[in-house]
Amino acid sequence: MAEGVGWPPASLRPAVFLDRDGTLVREVHHLRRLADLELLPGVGDALASLRQLGFVLVGVTNQSVVARGLLSLPELAAIHAQLQRRLGAAGASLDAVYFCPHHPDAGEPPWRCACDCRKPAPGMLRRAAADHGLDLGASFMIGDALTDLQAGWRAGCRAVLVLTGYGQRTEAALTPDDQRQLSLAAADLPAAARWIAAQVGHRAPTATVAGGDPGAQSRRSRTT
Repeated sequence: MAEGVGWPPASLRPAVFLDRDGTLVREVHHLRRLADLELLPGVGDALASLRQLGFVLVGVTNQSVVARGLLSLPELAAIHAQLQRRLGAAGASLDAVYFCPHHPDAGEPPWRCACDCRKPAPGMLRRAAADHGLDLGASFMIGDALTDLQAGWRAGCRAVLVLTGYGQRTEAALTPDDQRQLSLAAADLPAAARWIAAQVGHRAPTATVAGGDPGAQSRRSRTT
């Protein structure tokens, strides 16, 4: 499911996909209250810098609180509206927020189901790419959980782990194969944004015509 406005693409554009909890905002288990929504330090400036580079900014978040009956869809929409207000006050915004309300075991149908949108499945990223004309091969996925990284890899994006939220725990549990695929382990979102800026040479990425070469994958590095 998505919150945001799409537009007909003339060409494919690069995006940065962003996990919500532990990446953009302080990790709160099953966040349900507006009062608990707190932007992590430097998030606004980091998103603003990525937008200046020409990236479409898309939130992608698993929200099993809906399936578990802890939060209604209108209540979740209110949380995301508050997130956009907080980002706006910090000089930033997201172009869209995609969320998965499902869980394979918790709750009742239709929310209890096996779906293609719950990360690590890449469904939300692919839906956003279709809605907004995005070049997944030229895009990045940033998150603090292995499921975030896996969703990015499965969609064809480069994946960046942030060490906020559950990130340190995730990094400690990475397999050798995960480490080979990981492009970067960054201290936080501002560090990830600086690294992405370096990858594109501080220039706005050129929109790629459908079928174009997405470019080479970067080797994994670690930055603060």
